[in-house]
Amino acid sequence: MSAGASRRRRQILRVGRSMVLSRADLSESVTVTGYAPPQQASQLAEGAGKAPFIAQITADETARSGYVPRPRDELRDGLKTYTLTDASPVYDRATLCGWTLIASGGS
Repeated sequence: MSAGASRRRRQILRVGRSMVLSRADLSESVTVTGYAPPQQASQLAEGAGKAPFIAQITADETARSGYVPRPRDELRDGLKTYTLTDASPVYDRATLCGWTLIASGGS
């Protein structure tokens, strides 16, 4: 694993929190450790309600369960539930090492 991927993984595991990723129909779910970086000043200026929720997760939990995140999945972070609009894989060379989840909602 490259130094960048190792650093990203350590950060997610150190400051991340437990989140639940599930299909919209709740047919599958997996508990993941996710890190949601704080919103940027430009996002706050536009209004927090308009800014997407972005969470980074490692591929550990998804690889073990065979779960592949996809749009319209739900991400529960504490009391809030978000709907994925995009799930981008993060690779370290040819190895899948994580996911960047982009979501909206927060109800």
